[in-house]
Amino acid sequence: MNPVKIIQSRFVPLPAENVDTDQIIPARFLKATTRDGFGKNLFRDWRYENNDDTKPKAGFPLNNPAYSGEILVAGKNFGCGSSREHAAWALQDYGFKAVVSSFYADIFRNNALNNGVLPVQVSDAFLQEIFAQGADTELVIDLEAQTISIPATGKSESFDINSYKKTCLLNGYDDIDYLLSMLPEVEAFEKQPR
Repeated sequence: MNPVKIIQSRFVPLPAENVDTDQIIPARFLKATTRDGFGKNLFRDWRYENNDDTKPKAGFPLNNPAYSGEILVAGKNFGCGSSREHAAWALQDYGFKAVVSSFYADIFRNNALNNGVLPVQVSDAFLQEIFAQGADTELVIDLEAQTISIPATGKSESFDINSYKKTCLLNGYDDIDYLLSMLPEVEAFEKQPR
């Protein structure tokens, strides 16, 4: 994984609430055994007419050229439904480094963190403040400081994150990388007299 420290980017608004993992990546696309290629089917049934990827639905935010960026801002209860890790894979493969919402399903939150996608949970009021911004507005997410801000308005808010997962994201570690980073300490411990 790539280290995540500060994400400064425009955002894509998806104000829908209760977006479940089957909407994020429909079940019919879960046949692959690698993480590659899921981005093209992110929100597939919402993005295209009649399951035809040559006919984008007008009005869907990912199809709107006014919106772009590495941050998806979603309505409350994002990632509910089944526990498919593919939802995080699809978001990451599409190019999102963070998702901002006022509530996440626990399994989705953990899957996102395990796959290098930062789930930032904000208050309902701050979420609405973000949605009120224009398409050119940037957000700044500072993982080390655990803050998200809207430079255009000067408003910011803190967010919580598990300290272990924060360490992993800051260093670009998956669970095995984290253990390997501790190898010198483990070897030194093993050399101590008993």
